[in-house]
Amino acid sequence: MVAASAVLTLVVAGLASLFMAWAIGAGSSGSTPFAPAVGANAISIMRAGFLVGILGLLGAVLQGANVTEAVGSELVIGQSLSATAATLALLIAATLVAIGIFTGYPIATAFTVTGAVVGVGLAMGGDPAWANYRQITALWIATPFVGGGVAYATARLLRGDRLAQTVAIPLLGGVVGLVLANVQFVFFAPGDEQASIAQATVQRLGGGTVTYAVATLLVAGAVAGLLAHRTRVDPERAQQRFLLSLGALVAFSAGGSQVGLAIGPLVPLLGGFDIPLVAVLLGGGLGLLVGSWTGAPRMIKALSQDYSALGPNRSIAALIPSFAIAQTAVFFGIPVSFNEIIVSAIIGSGYAASGEGGEVSGAKMGYTVLAWVASLAGALAIGYGGFLAVDSLL
Repeated sequence: MVAASAVLTLVVAGLASLFMAWAIGAGSSGSTPFAPAVGANAISIMRAGFLVGILGLLGAVLQGANVTEAVGSELVIGQSLSATAATLALLIAATLVAIGIFTGYPIATAFTVTGAVVGVGLAMGGDPAWANYRQITALWIATPFVGGGVAYATARLLRGDRLAQTVAIPLLGGVVGLVLANVQFVFFAPGDEQASIAQATVQRLGGGTVTYAVATLLVAGAVAGLLAHRTRVDPERAQQRFLLSLGALVAFSAGGSQVGLAIGPLVPLLGGFDIPLVAVLLGGGLGLLVGSWTGAPRMIKALSQDYSALGPNRSIAALIPSFAIAQTAVFFGIPVSFNEIIVSAIIGSGYAASGEGGEVSGAKMGYTVLAWVASLAGALAIGYGGFLAVDSLL
């Protein structure tokens, strides 16, 4: 029988987790996916907040397990988080993210959560997980260069005269299809396992006649073909639908990645309770949804207008690498900040049109990077010192 004190500590930690989920929904996962589409006037701010909440909930339930388990058990070696440590880490991270929301600066959620969890874990006597830190740091450092670089190149492609829109949009749709074919979903595999659309296609049609590569190309070709048809019928409407579809894919990916930051610290506490992970993912997803509906509009405005004035083409250019990077992080279970992903891509696509309505705010960029670095260092220091202080009083 589970002791009443254990139940109470889990409830307290759960409330802290919901607060964190709300903060993420209002900030990172709630504001970033549709910000480029809002900046391109393809969708209103309020409608974007509503849709991203629904899509984020679905992503949390269907794709959230990898990052959740990584945050909960792979950031510190040899020491599981206690209820006090988990609660403290979540409160510290959520407070820093909330400060970013109300000041208009997108704090990198993954930085704050990772810093806080590592800080309290080390204070408890755990050892640093250097191998995991190197993997996480590599993705964090690569994201601005890869995301911004691909967004810049894509925006230049769409602006140039080398390819007509009727060719460029289907071609980019085929690239998105290649990524989509390899996205892992739980409903394509039995139990808690996951499988991609390409894997499910191979299993359905038979591996002897359809290989994985062929199945991937079939998905990419289907997406490209559909966009080619719609572009010939109505190029402007096809462009807008492609942009909104990309926003939906990024919103779904945000839920799958960001829910782990909110509920990951709870994983070590679930050992004595018969609570399936999917139920915890659902709870975290609902927290993201509420945050998206109640707090996201402010940050959507900040990202869509303050960083760079984007048109439809540059918005598409920003969302394509964002989707690819997000799904890479989900696949490998790496906590990553959607603010970093989207802001980097927006800046890259904005630079492609510098001097032609795509100006990028240098001051805003500088303050944002400073906020990211400070949030990581601050969360780690506060988590470490805060746990030692609280532990000395208990």
